[in-house]
Amino acid sequence: MGARNSSADDGTAMEIHLWYKKFMKECPSGQLSLHEFKTLLGLQGMNPEANKYTDQVFNTFDMNKDGFIDFLEFIAAINLFLRGKIDQKLKWYFKLYDADGNGTIDKQELLSIITAVQALNGHQGMSPEEFTDMVFQKIDVNNDGELTLDEFVTGIENDSSLFEVISQSFDLSNVLKIIQNGRRRSV
Repeated sequence: MGARNSSADDGTAMEIHLWYKKFMKECPSGQLSLHEFKTLLGLQGMNPEANKYTDQVFNTFDMNKDGFIDFLEFIAAINLFLRGKIDQKLKWYFKLYDADGNGTIDKQELLSIITAVQALNGHQGMSPEEFTDMVFQKIDVNNDGELTLDEFVTGIENDSSLFEVISQSFDLSNVLKIIQNGRRRSV
């Protein structure tokens, strides 16, 4: 029994070690700045909306708000996207949408993020305004124009089509592939 746990722990330790080596190859200082984050992902020269979204993603990963993503913050983000449960991911999305950090998402915050996501991803299905209105119609249960964490998580979990759209909009698999393959795009 102990050997089985040890084997699983060894596998996880090896995986973390590999991610550490890749992280340190891209960030020899051990800290990833916003500029390095954008360079790593080839995200320079974007329009203001896409740039704002990228900044918000970075700031959400920067849990201690020191202006850098260190390895622990990086591995926590990877773990969330690779192994996180739906409610954990939705809580992260909520934090991303709640740009002012006041514990609620208002229509302007959601509209701003959706506009930025579409600017970055080129999504042309629904306009950001239509999408924002639809989300609030579906999950703002008390119709106060703000989404609480509970409204957001419960509403998205109970609406599979909305969950799919949210998940696809924030698919960070390309970020992980770039880091995993160690490709740094030139400025």
